[in-house]
Amino acid sequence: MSGMQLSGPGIPTQERRIKGPVACIECFQQIPCNPCEEACPRGAITVGGEITGLPHLDEDKCNGCGICITRCPGLAIFGLDEAYSSSTSLVSFPYEYVPLPEEGQKVRCTDRMGKFVTEGVIHKVRTSKAFDHTAIVTVEIPREYVMDVRFIDRQGVKDNGQRE
Repeated sequence: MSGMQLSGPGIPTQERRIKGPVACIECFQQIPCNPCEEACPRGAITVGGEITGLPHLDEDKCNGCGICITRCPGLAIFGLDEAYSSSTSLVSFPYEYVPLPEEGQKVRCTDRMGKFVTEGVIHKVRTSKAFDHTAIVTVEIPREYVMDVRFIDRQGVKDNGQRE
């Protein structure tokens, strides 16, 4: 499933993803919801006149700041950065668990269904009162898995962040 090609109004094109950080909105349910639209300071996300519309990403306006990631109640927004290095990419995702992983920690990265995809390294953990108890975890992974990795395997992680 490596390199899975999703499409939709919130999925940035590969051409945009290789330019640097950008949001990836994997919201495919037409439910009344628009916190992502309200959160974006650049106006890069629009739901439109119908609150049940799917979020649309204006990839030219998005700078990948990540504010929308913590505002999505469905945990359906991710940050992608395929320009990080020639061999690795960064994937950022919402994380609502304790303990938080630690920067530099090696982790098992999973897909949307929790299935193992690849090994990765925690690149950054961002927390803020404005995030309302949702951290943003960024993992560095081999570049070919950027459209597959969406979380980390929490099983076996002790309070000090080390694998059992």
